[in-house]
Amino acid sequence: MRPVARHYAWQSEIWPDVLAGATVLLILIPQSMAYAELAGIPPHRGLYAAAIPPIFAAFFASSPWLQTGPVALTSLLTFGALSHRAPPGSDEYISLAALLALVVGASRVAIGLLRAGSVTYLMSHAVLRGFTLGAAILICSSQVPSLVGVVPEVSGVLPGALWTAGHPDQWNETAIGFAVMTAGFVFGGRRIHRLFPGLLIAVGLAVVFSQRLSYSGPTVGDIPSDFPAFSLQLPWSALPELILPGLVIALVGFADTASISQTFAERERRRWDPDREFVSQGVANLSSGLVGGFPVGGSFARSALNHLAGARSRWAGGFTGLGVLAVLPVTYLLAPLPKAVLGAAIVAAIWRLLAPGPLFELWRLSFPQAAIGTVTFLLTLALAPRIELAVVAGIGLSVAVHLWREREQSVESWSEGERLTLRPMGVMWFGSAPGFRRAIADELDLHPEARELVIDLSGLGRLDLSGALVLKAALAAARSRGITMRVERVPPQIRRIMCAVYPDLPGAEACQDPAPPDRSGVTSPPTESTESTERKEKPPCRSV
Repeated sequence: MRPVARHYAWQSEIWPDVLAGATVLLILIPQSMAYAELAGIPPHRGLYAAAIPPIFAAFFASSPWLQTGPVALTSLLTFGALSHRAPPGSDEYISLAALLALVVGASRVAIGLLRAGSVTYLMSHAVLRGFTLGAAILICSSQVPSLVGVVPEVSGVLPGALWTAGHPDQWNETAIGFAVMTAGFVFGGRRIHRLFPGLLIAVGLAVVFSQRLSYSGPTVGDIPSDFPAFSLQLPWSALPELILPGLVIALVGFADTASISQTFAERERRRWDPDREFVSQGVANLSSGLVGGFPVGGSFARSALNHLAGARSRWAGGFTGLGVLAVLPVTYLLAPLPKAVLGAAIVAAIWRLLAPGPLFELWRLSFPQAAIGTVTFLLTLALAPRIELAVVAGIGLSVAVHLWREREQSVESWSEGERLTLRPMGVMWFGSAPGFRRAIADELDLHPEARELVIDLSGLGRLDLSGALVLKAALAAARSRGITMRVERVPPQIRRIMCAVYPDLPGAEACQDPAPPDRSGVTSPPTESTESTERKEKPPCRSV
């Protein structure tokens, strides 16, 4: 009975993941080839990036549903980072793409092992919204020539799209028909059922029609049937130039991965570890670079399909990668596939990202954040293909705006006879501490009758060293004016730094450890009568 029970358990656990992985496989093969084209890589290299990374990611992944492989945004960032360094599609370009994947992978593994996943929060919502909209426009623009079956005579994403739009006499009607057919199957299939393999059907029909019609437009071309081989023969001398774009791809690409994993974790009430996911995505990129692939990430569409298909564990992604490996020997059959089909697949995958609503909404919510998002959006278009610089500029602008808004220290004050009390609020750091010192001087000038100054630190959430030193100097200046001074209610999180800088802090009890709790380990809250008495005795305060 035990072997039967064990066999049944194996079947009940493994088959949902196998079926889910096979379902995702149906759209991953054409998508991976399309995203390789977007990245400037030969289409068959997209199959390598779709086969090996998901297998390695499965060993470390935290989310059971995340599907790893080529994605649109990361592919566009790859093209932007490399297109000015080597001709797209050349051997040098392919080697640089593999080296870039190693940089992305090493960055993500390091971030995960250091448990520094919170670094992704440097990508504010405003930066992400502006960059995503700009990137979506660039992605669609890059596919315009493929959709109409032409090769533009100018370089650049936006110039190529404009040149194509201005030369309708060179459009290939058959290519347009292939693109329309693909879009119809993809969007129409979604209306039938989310698991409907519309893209796979479109690819199959396009291959057959391309052969029967002797299609003369751009096609995928010969696809090697070899399995990917591990290699370290890369242009290591170019490594310093790829560190910045690699870091940008590591952070920007993981923002989508984090959103996907968090969404499904909340929906299914399952824990998710971002640091562990950083490691899994890093290992996936390392493996992609070692087999001649390019940077990869988490796909929202394929992850949603994986979840809908009934995946139960992270091994579903591994089975998807194994499936790609299994079909590599017969992918040569896709050689007649028109590139118009791949272009339509890309546009269909990111169509929803073209909505400007999220960026416009920022103008209703916050003018500074809307300005950050808009500037990031415009820089993404203006700096193309170097769009990683737009991300760096957006992050820098976000930090600058934050520091500018936090430069003033919020202070509450009230007086009782000859006693003046000041309570700084929020965070006191080296940028805002001088403002608090000015507030002390201003309040003493407004209350010449004050003979006792009390600094209530209960409203501070954090105090850095510069803030503590400035506070010490301000209190010494007040004491030199003949004013009695003391500090009260020092929070535990700033007691150590405050008492280290000012060991003779007036009000000796401030630097003493709080009284230990009673045996039950529970500190009794103040009674209602006590709270009401404190409220009655405390006079109205005002903000400085």
